[in-house]
Amino acid sequence: MQYTQLEQLSNGEFKRLCGVSRGTFGEMVEILRPQLDRSGKRGGQAKLSVEDQLLVTMEYWREYRTQFHIGVSWGVDETTVGRIVRKVENILIKCGKFRLPSQRHLIKAGQELQVTVVDAGEVEIERPKKRQRRYYSGKQKCHTLKAQVLMDWQSGQIICVAIGTGKTHDFKLLKRSRLAFGQGQLCLADKGYQGFAKQFAGACLPTKKPRKQRISKAEKQHNRALAKLRVRVEHLIRRFKIFRIFSGRYRNRRKRFGLRFNLIAGLLNFGTSLIWQ
Repeated sequence: MQYTQLEQLSNGEFKRLCGVSRGTFGEMVEILRPQLDRSGKRGGQAKLSVEDQLLVTMEYWREYRTQFHIGVSWGVDETTVGRIVRKVENILIKCGKFRLPSQRHLIKAGQELQVTVVDAGEVEIERPKKRQRRYYSGKQKCHTLKAQVLMDWQSGQIICVAIGTGKTHDFKLLKRSRLAFGQGQLCLADKGYQGFAKQFAGACLPTKKPRKQRISKAEKQHNRALAKLRVRVEHLIRRFKIFRIFSGRYRNRRKRFGLRFNLIAGLLNFGTSLIWQ
């Protein structure tokens, strides 16, 4: 289905198909057009328009079919699909419009965030040929890559992300990130970040039940209240998994995983800002 055939779809149906809204898609096309549009230029002419090349990339992220099957659907070779996807990703990540605010946003003068939420998810990968133990997750019982997300609780914006191997503990990945939390901030985390409160006074973690003991009613209420606040980051991780490239087994090379995760995080931020506007 070419882009010209998508005009009949409603905004909701368009987002279900591509994973992003029409506004975000149009902004991406304007960024890609100067470098992908070869009409009237010397040399080989692209078989697909700029909109269709972006649709190929979104289809690859959203459905995560093999490049061979996508190439058959669009009438191009599978190597052409891979080249289009890499080219679109490189242009979008270099434009700077879909970049994350970075860690400096945490301590920016006059704009200190009051409440942040941190959580980590895992994506299954193919079994590595070397250093398999580094990627084996005892929790998932398979080889994985771990992605950590830090978000602003009020606006839902993603502040920064961090990538680690499946063996890396959540709290260890957080320490490697070296996040500079400001004074007066509150960071909500789950039980995977035990020990976080010793390093940062504003950390809020659920109470862990002691062995062969019970927790009090007040501690249970604290855990329920914290879970209700933390549900926003769980919904955010669900938005990542709308793109099946992160919900199924990741078949690509691991070195490009961080680039794709950062790029889609920036797209989600851009879509959230459009909603707030």
